[in-house]
Amino acid sequence: MQHTSITQRLLGVMALSLIMSLPAFALELGDAKSQGLVGETNAGYLAAVKSSGEVDKLVASINQQRKAQYQKIAEKNGISLEALEVRAGKKAIEKTPPGEYINTGSGWQKK
Repeated sequence: MQHTSITQRLLGVMALSLIMSLPAFALELGDAKSQGLVGETNAGYLAAVKSSGEVDKLVASINQQRKAQYQKIAEKNGISLEALEVRAGKKAIEKTPPGEYINTGSGWQKK
């Protein structure tokens, strides 16, 4: 009985360790950009260059955060969300380092 209890505890600790380490394996934005998986668009948001479940999840999460931030800034400055998105897209494309993907409205290209 005691052997089973120790084994169960050990398995529980191992499972908890695995679960806690999962975020470390998640795709990071910088990595996704440098690997050519995502790029900046002229609309102020990311888009998948090479779509996959993990890439799409990252893009959706980042874009949701960006939109919330854009909305706050637009309201604070009395401008439309759309105008702010265009400005943010232009700035993001300008800041994109060489070798990463951008889409200025004419399809994907490496900067």
